[in-house]
Amino acid sequence: MRKLRMGMVGGGLDAFIGAIHRIAANMDGKIELCCGALSINPEIAKESGKALFLPEDRTYLTFEEMIEKESKMPADKRIDFVTIVTPNFAHFAPAMMALENGFNVVIEKPMTFTLEEARLLKKKVEETGLVLCLTHTYSGYPMVKQAKAMVNEGVLGNVRKIIVEYPQGWLSRLSEREGNAQASWRTDPKKSGKSGCMGDIGTHAAHLAEYISGLKIIKLCADLSTMVKGRALEDDGNVLLKFDNGASGVLMASQIAAGEENALKIKIYAENGGLEWEQQEPNTLLVKWLDKPTQILRAGSNYTSILSSFATQNCRTPGGHPEGYLEAFGNIYRNFALTLSSKLEGKTPTKEMLDFPGVDDGVRGMAFIENVVNSGNSSEKWTDFKM
Repeated sequence: MRKLRMGMVGGGLDAFIGAIHRIAANMDGKIELCCGALSINPEIAKESGKALFLPEDRTYLTFEEMIEKESKMPADKRIDFVTIVTPNFAHFAPAMMALENGFNVVIEKPMTFTLEEARLLKKKVEETGLVLCLTHTYSGYPMVKQAKAMVNEGVLGNVRKIIVEYPQGWLSRLSEREGNAQASWRTDPKKSGKSGCMGDIGTHAAHLAEYISGLKIIKLCADLSTMVKGRALEDDGNVLLKFDNGASGVLMASQIAAGEENALKIKIYAENGGLEWEQQEPNTLLVKWLDKPTQILRAGSNYTSILSSFATQNCRTPGGHPEGYLEAFGNIYRNFALTLSSKLEGKTPTKEMLDFPGVDDGVRGMAFIENVVNSGNSSEKWTDFKM
């Protein structure tokens, strides 16, 4: 019974997502940051270590140095897992080295730079029996978990149609040429991969559709566009989907939807009714019944008689107190931590603990990118979803 020890790769003072991970990991007091290789810039790495009160001898300048030295520390000192918050092209190498040295992994999405790298990570996770957590944040919201539970329980009947959209407006201009560091790497094929918008946010939308419905995409038809002149990767896309139970779907992702912030929204229609959830009003789940008025479900730790155990496990406050992005991120870290602690104690994690994205989700995310790009380049109406 102790805190889990975390090492971080990336996420220095000049980064955005690293601070989010640290807040999320610290939210439940189950994890402590013990070391880091926080930047490829040595000065930023050192300054970041000081700002986070890390010991000087555990503020490393490369992930290789961190993993090598941590692996040689006594069992009661070395880290339990590595969190990787670098751009896409720098995910695979530290993740593979961490697994090879016996460390569990938390990693930003998309999991790797290529589908082949994702397959190799999956093989290594299976070989080692270690835990890999992928931070598809939106699956951490309580009402997303409630929606999944309702679909899984069959109260809505067979799912027939899924509509998921993720519009943003922050790349409506050529921001990558105007000093925006986040835009710069996300629109660079050498750092982001073969897809821009679909790799960055389309993967979130696809994961949410599969997570809630429990279905798998088996065919798709994609139309990808680069709307901002001079941009190297697509910034807008529309995808028709076919799922493995015969359901159809529509996925829209755009980063040039001027005026939008992070307007992720999903609608699922089944035989007896539908569900609707949106990230900008995350505490609310609409249940639209075929033969009775729409029901409004709200998140809240006091609603144990109404919500599923998967939802209430991830509610932190009584109903009416807003819970958002940071809490959803925290839920993923908490479930990962509870799972890992259980394994370290020789116990079996509960189903609720195990409810976080893993390596299989990472492989499907990379396959989604690969298939969407191939479909967008094809003259065929439908292409098979290949793993």
